[in-house]
Amino acid sequence: MSTAPDDLQSWLTDTLLPGWIARAYDPSRPGFVEYLRPDGTPETSDLRTTLVTARLTYVFSHAHLLGVPGALAAARHGLAFLTGACRRADGRFVHSCTERGEIVVGETDFYDLAFVLFALGWFAKATGETDVLAIAGEVMDFLDGELADPAGGFREDTLGTQPRRQNPHMHLLEACHALAARSHDPRWLSTADRLVQLMRERMLDANGTLGEFFGEDWAALPGSRGLIREPGHHFEWTWLLYHHERLTGSAEARETARKLHAFGQRQVDATASSLRLVVNEVDPAGRVLNGAALLWPQTEYLKALVARIEFEGDADAAARLDQHLRLMFRHFVDRESGIWVNQLDHRGQPISDRVPVRVLYHLVLALAEVCRVTKGDTAFQRPSPATAPNRD
Repeated sequence: MSTAPDDLQSWLTDTLLPGWIARAYDPSRPGFVEYLRPDGTPETSDLRTTLVTARLTYVFSHAHLLGVPGALAAARHGLAFLTGACRRADGRFVHSCTERGEIVVGETDFYDLAFVLFALGWFAKATGETDVLAIAGEVMDFLDGELADPAGGFREDTLGTQPRRQNPHMHLLEACHALAARSHDPRWLSTADRLVQLMRERMLDANGTLGEFFGEDWAALPGSRGLIREPGHHFEWTWLLYHHERLTGSAEARETARKLHAFGQRQVDATASSLRLVVNEVDPAGRVLNGAALLWPQTEYLKALVARIEFEGDADAAARLDQHLRLMFRHFVDRESGIWVNQLDHRGQPISDRVPVRVLYHLVLALAEVCRVTKGDTAFQRPSPATAPNRD
């Protein structure tokens, strides 16, 4: 689509984020738009989801920390809808509603709640306002009291949907890290420790590859779904585990991060994608199950490479980072508009014209991490393990 920006930090703060504030945030309409058309105009709908509301509240909180004008107003707009319309009178969050707050899908979803917590942590970081931490505590109380499973981890939702997934547990870990950076409450890091242990004991197979779908008691899911391995999630966990080691000193976290990254990197180096992109799905042996390429696995690969640079001093990762940034802009992201193609088939042709707003979370966090590590941006500095107990 285009070439990578010469100054990624300036592009992030001067083009991507201001453009998306203008597209997604309308002070006269509650919540945020869910999809754009290919020309960048919003699809006409008054549907609002807790997931997109939470993800964009995070994005605009992060943008405020980067000094982007108007970002704080957009973040407050999102938080108001998240804690108002998306949250019922009894404190539970619904899956979706209208912009008027009318419930569309009323069950409470674990994946959604992970991002509610993530948004609350980042909003507290952006503003210094700690009242949202009490809401985060209530959400975690709900997870522990209503969705906790005796076999470990949490159920998918209040309907008991099957199969069980690793993905929402991964994002809860991400949220716990964000909240641990702003709160003195030890529950966030203790929960994070339990999630990492659960992943190591129940989600990894004997060869160190990460499953996606599981049955009751974390049994391997029979059939084709039980074979799915997503390289993008291997990379996402890689980044999280290196930061878990930083926050807790866990040598096991680093050991697992290295294994997950090695599996993911083998898939990038394989010839499955002639474009050298991260494909969607492989099996435990690395055989391709879905050779298409979504945008989000490309962003998670960038984050894993950044973690390898930051924590391992990996010169090879530094070279790969520059290469993959160029590939991402060439195939997915338009430098002029900040609009992206969400998925390409194995020939490099777009699969869908819709632009899902939820993917902005992946793109912003990945590019911010690249800038933080390669440019030394102090806006992203996090506490080391030695200073973690004093997280204000």
